[in-house]
Amino acid sequence: MVKDTATQQNQFNRIATGQGFIAALDQSGGSTPKALMLYGVMEDAYSNDQEMFGEIHKMRSRIITSPAFSSEKVLGAILFEKTMDSTIDGIPTATYLWETCGVVPFLKIDKGLEAEENGVQLMKPMPELDGLLSRAVEAGIFGTKMRSVIKEANQTGIDAVVAQQFEVGKQIAAAGLVPIIEPEVDIHSTTKAQAEDMLKAAILVQLDALPKGTDVALKLTIPTVAGIYDSLANHPAVVRVVALSGGYTTDDACTRLSKNTKMIASFSRALTESLNVSLSDDDYNSALATNIDKIYQASL
Repeated sequence: MVKDTATQQNQFNRIATGQGFIAALDQSGGSTPKALMLYGVMEDAYSNDQEMFGEIHKMRSRIITSPAFSSEKVLGAILFEKTMDSTIDGIPTATYLWETCGVVPFLKIDKGLEAEENGVQLMKPMPELDGLLSRAVEAGIFGTKMRSVIKEANQTGIDAVVAQQFEVGKQIAAAGLVPIIEPEVDIHSTTKAQAEDMLKAAILVQLDALPKGTDVALKLTIPTVAGIYDSLANHPAVVRVVALSGGYTTDDACTRLSKNTKMIASFSRALTESLNVSLSDDDYNSALATNIDKIYQASL
């Protein structure tokens, strides 16, 4: 499903100005067993990666097809590559999200993290990125997401993370997609607030240097000092600033997010908290609706 200009503009407007949040449904191979375990699917339920990814697709499909998961409160959803390549009710996932749910599809494109150096973890190389971006455009994907991690307030490391994110971001934008740039600050860092000051300054430098007309979104850890990222949200190149839950409980993440009026949520684990494979459809949909409403209210 290659999108027309009108569809792209509708999706852009929805992400830029809509009320709601972006659901993160992009657990990768490394984090899938834990996500499944929290969902009640133990490792003895599958015997290889193919079966494991089959189980996580069932989990994601149940979320996406739930009546609680609708454009009323969910603006977009970030997919793992295998989810993009799969179908829901026989319809390609990205097409189903947009045409059935009214939810804008994004794709996680990074291939994991390098070992820690200078207090950060850069993204691993992505030599096949151009091909993946072409497939994403063909599948009807609107934007992408890629994650790095900042462990401490180290200027050299933070500058390297941000430079790498924006370098790849320009490649993504050139392919016709909107990149979500995600330099996560570890919530357990003893220098979290200082790292966030450095991160904000480094991002502003890169935003100012973007070619005119380049649009990016930012996905950032909920900051220690509320409102610190408002100037980023106000930058003309920034479509939206979204927040990751970073290991906070749903309630804690929502409380912290509500103090940041220019950020909306893009939660993963917090979205699926208390969901279990064994729940009846009514109980499952009720639990998901409760989580979605909490995250939605915190994003207003």
